[in-house]
Amino acid sequence: MLITTTNTLDGRQITSYLGLVSGEAILGANIFKDFFAGIRDIVGGRSAAYEKELRKAKDIAIQEMTEMAQSMGANAVIGVDLDYETIGGNGTSMLMVSASGTAVVTQ
Repeated sequence: MLITTTNTLDGRQITSYLGLVSGEAILGANIFKDFFAGIRDIVGGRSAAYEKELRKAKDIAIQEMTEMAQSMGANAVIGVDLDYETIGGNGTSMLMVSASGTAVVTQ
């Protein structure tokens, strides 16, 4: 399955547009990760725990989008957009990633 952020595929002709596909992932980051991420942010380092969770959420969202496209008969998804959000407060936070694009058939 080809997945691209562009609206065209070089060297391939799009023969059919099948419609919008999307995938979402919401993952919790526990309070200990939040605490240590806060300390690391204060001293200027990177938060490996958050980076790992963010990559995991992105991979899940793209996988769900890809599965939806495959179920429609697509062999590519074009115009992919990734959106990132944080949800929560009061000691709990969640990471939300959504992926959307257009399922297409190409030659």
